[in-house]
Amino acid sequence: MIKQKYSRDAFSTVLKMAIPSIIESFFVAFAGLVDSLMVSGLGSDAVAAVGLTTQPKFIGLAIFIAISVSLSALVARRVGEKRRDSANEIFLTAFGIVIILAIIISLAFVVFADDIIRMCGSEEETHNYAVSYLRIIMGGIIFNCIQITINAAQRGAGNTKITMRTNVVSNIINMIFNYLLIEGNFGFPRLGIHGAAIATVFGSFIASIMSILSVSNTKVFVSFPYIFKQHIKPTVDAFLGIVKVGYSVFFEQILLRIGFLATALMAADQGSDPMAAHQVGMNIMGLSFAFGDGLQAAAVALIGRSLGEKDPDKAKLYGRTCQFVGGCISVVLAIVYFIGARFLMELFFPKDPEIVDIGIIIIYLIIVSVLFQLRQVIYMGCLRGAGDTLFTAVVSAVCVTVIRTVVSYIACYNLGFGIHGIWIGVIADQCARFILAAIRFSGGKWVNIKI
Repeated sequence: MIKQKYSRDAFSTVLKMAIPSIIESFFVAFAGLVDSLMVSGLGSDAVAAVGLTTQPKFIGLAIFIAISVSLSALVARRVGEKRRDSANEIFLTAFGIVIILAIIISLAFVVFADDIIRMCGSEEETHNYAVSYLRIIMGGIIFNCIQITINAAQRGAGNTKITMRTNVVSNIINMIFNYLLIEGNFGFPRLGIHGAAIATVFGSFIASIMSILSVSNTKVFVSFPYIFKQHIKPTVDAFLGIVKVGYSVFFEQILLRIGFLATALMAADQGSDPMAAHQVGMNIMGLSFAFGDGLQAAAVALIGRSLGEKDPDKAKLYGRTCQFVGGCISVVLAIVYFIGARFLMELFFPKDPEIVDIGIIIIYLIIVSVLFQLRQVIYMGCLRGAGDTLFTAVVSAVCVTVIRTVVSYIACYNLGFGIHGIWIGVIADQCARFILAAIRFSGGKWVNIKI
């Protein structure tokens, strides 16, 4: 009877923490979908151009994603250990590193944007669009990096409602300015694809301001006023702690992006129309990832906290609970995608029936993928929350860089499936990650990792 009540409590705790994160992640993905929908009014070349910038952008963000994963896990563990000074020391160290790196990486991408996009396989119709879009996005990337870092610390501390508000507001602003600037509504200049990029940067700017304000409150676990009051400074030990957890995530992100870039090059090689359908498919898949990402954020915080409290059984229970919720959501999403496949594609390409037909098959392949995707994302989050980042890095690198790339190439070119072959590779990747992460989680050794 006690076990049953404890399970209900765990379910309630997971939902309480996960729902704000799911809403946040969903809104980010939804804003990306709306962004593509509004850009689609400029033609399939514009949609394809935006798609070309995705992987270079995330390669630039790799180090910041690694720092954020490390920061979330470390702060969550310090919450469980009730070591507030240490958590703030780690946060301040991470924040300083991020500011310096963001300036350097932003300048590099702005200067070399033309060469970067050419390496990504741009065509004459998409090249100039993509270069301009990448320069604007990466020119303002510091705002995105500030937001990512602060929100990572807040999630680790369990403050998922704060990060939800930040991202929801910023993405609403992004969508509003997309409407105003892409087509030039209500007297605003018609800036086309440049308007979409400016709207994204402005939304990130607002998010960074809101994020900074969220850690200006003395009541939150990670807080600038607390840092100043206690005279906390960045330390070498904090830096080494971030590196210990985050280095494998960084290499994971780089190898992931190499794998994603390889498949993006294959997609670009199919022509602008298939590439446009592929980009919309990626955005739709991003919606399903949002649910897994929200549950992953809850898993990182709850598992990290439980292990900090020296309660591995509770950590495992939270992991299983997140898995159950994720499995239910994946089935619902599969049904929704099956019913709404044509409707979704016709939203983007109402006058291009050939692109719609390509896209419908992509969505059907996404249905298979999503059944594995959500659950592998949650398993990976459970392991990262425990600090088992080396395992997750190796699995992700092998599955994306090798399995996805090889299967995509064979299906795309050797078997003649074209753009749909890339999505067969996606299914193979997601399935492999799910199996390997599930085995690792079930083994239980991850609860003994010290960070």
